[in-house]
Amino acid sequence: MEFNQVLKKRREITSFLEEKIPKEVMEEILNQACLAPTGNNLPSREFVVVTNRETLDLLYHTTPYMKWLKEAQGAVIVTGRPEISKYWLQDASIACSYIWLSAVNEGLGCAFGAVFNMEDEVKSKQGEEYVRKILHIPSDRRVIAVLGLGYQKEAPSKKDSTPKNELVHYETF
Repeated sequence: MEFNQVLKKRREITSFLEEKIPKEVMEEILNQACLAPTGNNLPSREFVVVTNRETLDLLYHTTPYMKWLKEAQGAVIVTGRPEISKYWLQDASIACSYIWLSAVNEGLGCAFGAVFNMEDEVKSKQGEEYVRKILHIPSDRRVIAVLGLGYQKEAPSKKDSTPKNELVHYETF
């Protein structure tokens, strides 16, 4: 698929078919995720891949906003390493975008579930600890997000985007 078509096709998909994701497809998504740039080229983000149904069902309870994990056939949990780089959050966020766009390119749908929350430290810690416990993630990693993956049940309706002229400023704000 052409890159601009991937960008235009990307939507949050929250309803998935029961069709398994082939291992080769998941590996290609992870190959692309590992190409995501990082500040100073430091390894400040890592990924946990989950395809086990019981584990996905446990992760569903991370926040009230991940109900789609009940149908997702896989998930990639993105973690950050603050001790490696001061840009760990940006690095992990860029990797999330690579995963999402790679999933679209591979014919999958993707849903984004934020775990790390800058504005609510208590909720962030609760969600992170919950995921950390299930997946045995070391305590020096921050859990940024859970990206649910699967073949979409139906095409989502087109959503209007904010017009470019409201977002882009040339030369000055």
